[in-house]
Amino acid sequence: MTTEVQETAGVRERVTAQLTGPGAPFEIVEETVLGEQLPVLKNRPRSLRELLESSGLHGEREYLVHEDRRISYAEHLRLVASTARWMQDHHGIGRGDVVGILAANGPDWPIFFWSTVSLGAVVSAMNGWWTADEIAYAIERTAPKLLVGDRRRLERAAAVTNGVATLELESGRDAVYAHAPDAGLPTTPIEEDDPAVILFTSGTTGRPKGAVSTHRGIIGFQQVNVVGGAISVVVEAQEGSGGPVDPNPPEQQVSLATAPMFHLSGLYAGIVMQLQLGGKIVTRSGRFDPGEVLRLIEAEKVTLWSALGAMGPRVATHPEVGRYDLSSIRNIGFGGAPASPAVQELLRKAFPGASQSLGIGYGSSETVAVVSSIRGAEYARNPESAGRIMPMHEVEIRSPEGEVLPDGKEGEIFVRSAYLMREYWGDPEATARAIGPGRWLATGDVGRVENGLIYINSRARDMILRSAENVYPVEIEYRLDAHPEVRESAVVGVDHPELGQEVKAIVVPEPGTSPEPDVLSAWCAETLAAFKVPSLWEVRAEPLPRNAAGKVLKQVLLGQAEANQVEE
Repeated sequence: MTTEVQETAGVRERVTAQLTGPGAPFEIVEETVLGEQLPVLKNRPRSLRELLESSGLHGEREYLVHEDRRISYAEHLRLVASTARWMQDHHGIGRGDVVGILAANGPDWPIFFWSTVSLGAVVSAMNGWWTADEIAYAIERTAPKLLVGDRRRLERAAAVTNGVATLELESGRDAVYAHAPDAGLPTTPIEEDDPAVILFTSGTTGRPKGAVSTHRGIIGFQQVNVVGGAISVVVEAQEGSGGPVDPNPPEQQVSLATAPMFHLSGLYAGIVMQLQLGGKIVTRSGRFDPGEVLRLIEAEKVTLWSALGAMGPRVATHPEVGRYDLSSIRNIGFGGAPASPAVQELLRKAFPGASQSLGIGYGSSETVAVVSSIRGAEYARNPESAGRIMPMHEVEIRSPEGEVLPDGKEGEIFVRSAYLMREYWGDPEATARAIGPGRWLATGDVGRVENGLIYINSRARDMILRSAENVYPVEIEYRLDAHPEVRESAVVGVDHPELGQEVKAIVVPEPGTSPEPDVLSAWCAETLAAFKVPSLWEVRAEPLPRNAAGKVLKQVLLGQAEANQVEE
């Protein structure tokens, strides 16, 4: 470890102690959580309803914006209370009951989310891109007492609801919102470790599993981000590594929600985080449209945008990007999948106001809270890192035999915190495979810790074994994405009778270009060992298939699954 790295680590350690020690603003204590002694913040809301109640302090400040609908915090509380009372009166919904939400992004999604959790009931966050078969599986698995959805998605689900009560938003929401205009929020007792949300895994292999987030876990998501962000800001100030102070900071954070609300980035980082911060969420209808994103950023003075998957490059390379005023953007975040250094640089150029505050977080439906994070100058210096371990988290790198490995050695990433998922809903066998003694979570990701930073190489199942050599696709993908004629890429392993597997690259070219495999092979060989250079190539005109988290569906590329999700 260099002297500079040691000094940085020392500064961070001192700042963390100042901000989280006894009597500090973010005091950390140990408490028993699901049978384990784990660190938590001493001062915290004890339920999502308690967090919701505090949002009334924001009064007439806008919370939800969708086309011509603009809903303030005060109105939002009234709508949530009326909706919760309607759920009780018409469907008998209470603590522990499941309510499915199958709807596009818009104000109704958060209203029904907050109404459900304020009753102590559980939101089944159904993927709006699912086919009827996938919807049927989720209904069978979670047995919702009520299914709330928009017309288009409920029509898709009509044949598989199996008698579950449904509410169509377009025709029914007005009566629900007017049901009890003077109602207060429910008073049902809620425990911190009660289930609050069933968030379905990506399902890139097999059927998705329902990761159960607790009230403690979801509140922990926003608290970990706030504490980690405060530590980073103070460290940057003391080191002089942060960007210049914004002379005109925005009065309110405005987030453009292009991440689906049934996904961690849209629900926990969007709906919950913005309510806690008093921010505004702007949503839009229909398929992702980079031109419309640019228009909304200018019109709504958006300050924060999460550029999942291919969204960032599609917006940054839009032919009319220069026509719009994008100066309001202060923060660009990545998540769901790594962002290559080339993509990071592309976003810095497109959004100069956020060039010194780009960041990425590493987490999952199972970790609930963000495990590690990196932003700003440190991200620019370490563009392939997933960041520093966040407060109140422990991380171990383990060998296949379960041995804890030292820094610099690669293995499977294990995580422990008070905020991990409680279980996989209705699947004790899968839960036991994922969460071991001491509530350590096996993430299935391969990586290492180096100088306090986490580096993630791949999902364990994506690793390619070529002649007994481990090949990590992300390393090759980063190199390919840096080529000027490559829009995006994916690397997979293909069975080979002698080598075990060989490396195949699937490339989507930049418009108007035709990269040759020989040229791309030579490009890879400049920085990669020979055994990592792809021997098979596919150049395709269509974008890579991705799920709602922005992750490339490699099973689809290998012909092992169908891209049957419908984005609307």
